[in-house]
Amino acid sequence: MAGRGVVALTGATGFVGRATLDRLIEAGWHVRALTRRSQQARPGITWVEGALDRPESLAELCEGAEAVLHIAGVVNAPDAAGFEAGNVMGTANLLNAARELGISRFVHVSSLSAREPQLSVYGASKAKGEKLVATSMLDWTIIRPPGVYGPGDTEVLEMFKMAARGFCLLPPAGKGSWIHVDDLARLLVVLLPRHEDATARLFEADDDEPGGWEHRRFARAIGWALGRRVATIAAPRPLLFAAAWGDRMVRGAKAKLTPDRASYMSHPDWVISRDAAPPAALWTPLIDTREGLKQTARWYKAEGWL
Repeated sequence: MAGRGVVALTGATGFVGRATLDRLIEAGWHVRALTRRSQQARPGITWVEGALDRPESLAELCEGAEAVLHIAGVVNAPDAAGFEAGNVMGTANLLNAARELGISRFVHVSSLSAREPQLSVYGASKAKGEKLVATSMLDWTIIRPPGVYGPGDTEVLEMFKMAARGFCLLPPAGKGSWIHVDDLARLLVVLLPRHEDATARLFEADDDEPGGWEHRRFARAIGWALGRRVATIAAPRPLLFAAAWGDRMVRGAKAKLTPDRASYMSHPDWVISRDAAPPAALWTPLIDTREGLKQTARWYKAEGWL
């Protein structure tokens, strides 16, 4: 395939970033990828050692690039300062580097939690990052993914582990949207070249499930993927917060369920807005979620994660 040019990528070593990196190379891009530590050499990738709080490394990252794809972000931090540093100041530093190097195209991965910034410090930091991008004067597109799952994910793995034991502890009654990591990666790659109907647009993308997934139904779909029936327990908000504090006490910085996360998980509606969906002419999801969950379960078992 003919080359597409050079893209500066952050978050390449994370869950979404790894899937997107593969898709970028398949699409013919040469990737300059930011990393905190040495990585194995791969065709089509130039690894740039650095971080979002090291402007000199961001200048090196953006050198010669035609576009920036900003996936990196902080999803778990001990305090507001941690989220601010990663999701706000890190985004500001990258925008500055893009402007200084003359890059106009900037694709930014945010979070559906930014839609309700009052619910969590994480969501508030992502909303601030979005505002910086939207006022940057660059040719920008923002994507707010909902829940992302797929092979290699460590977040939804917790639900698979519970389901494997025959039960799932869930947030209070509610519903949300989900997307397979490969569908999200395809969307990010499709959006990199300039599109008239994607410039200065904020998109929310999912698996195209009408009305989203009620929490219990999604948990039972995970059980189906594992070949077993699952009892679901909807935790009242106080119990969810108690579990979050307990997880932090037991696992410390490695806790998956934090009080901040419990706050936005308690919101009853995390379904994307169909009015904000990407144009179908550009992208539509390909992976049926039930089949995607079964594929994910097979991967977890093969890797010994379950």
